[in-house]
Amino acid sequence: MQVESFFEWLGQALGSIIRFIVDGLSGLFGALTHAGGNFVEGLSRTLGMDTSIISIITLIVGLLFLYSAVRAFMRASIIIGVIWLMLGLWLLSWVVH
Repeated sequence: MQVESFFEWLGQALGSIIRFIVDGLSGLFGALTHAGGNFVEGLSRTLGMDTSIISIITLIVGLLFLYSAVRAFMRASIIIGVIWLMLGLWLLSWVVH
């Protein structure tokens, strides 16, 4: 009988520890999700764009095009830099209203 109560106590203790860890991680990931949602909402509201995943991806690709233009200008590749710059600005003009 004592052995059964020991294992019952051990199971309850282990269950409590697991529950504490799961609740803590759930709270952490919930806070991160909420913060990410607020970031995307604020970014899209400021830029005047939609909050869809396509708009966010288009924004990132447009910014990468602008980054490529800056790198091309630093390498003194003026023609390639202008091409990347025009592509980036053209793509960003679709997203930002």
